[in-house]
Amino acid sequence: MTVIVFRLFLLIAVGIIIYSVVKYLLDPRRKLESAHNQGGFYLLDDSNNVRKNLIFTYRNAMFEGEKFLGPTDESFEVTSISIWTEDNDRLQGLSIKDFHFIEKEILIHYPKADIEWKSPVKELIKKQKKQT
Repeated sequence: MTVIVFRLFLLIAVGIIIYSVVKYLLDPRRKLESAHNQGGFYLLDDSNNVRKNLIFTYRNAMFEGEKFLGPTDESFEVTSISIWTEDNDRLQGLSIKDFHFIEKEILIHYPKADIEWKSPVKELIKKQKKQT
């Protein structure tokens, strides 16, 4: 009888370990950290929850965006997204083309949104618009 109980506990322990490993491998935060370390682009967002901020990484810079709900012609949609970064030093090497790429990627998910950048990206974009 104790052998059967021991085997049952062992089977349960192996099941918990396998579940934990699969859960870890499929975790979106791990994918975000991996993309951040590799310098790629990854957008972590819950599009069904407007109150939850979107977080994304691009070229080793981590950004966060706050979504705002507003009326459109047919329904309520995300109409404004305010984006900032906590670590301005990571912006070194990013060009205006990089920020246009980021805007295009966000507009794929939220086509009716206006994107507002916080400082210092806001000043770079204003300077670029004045030159053209």
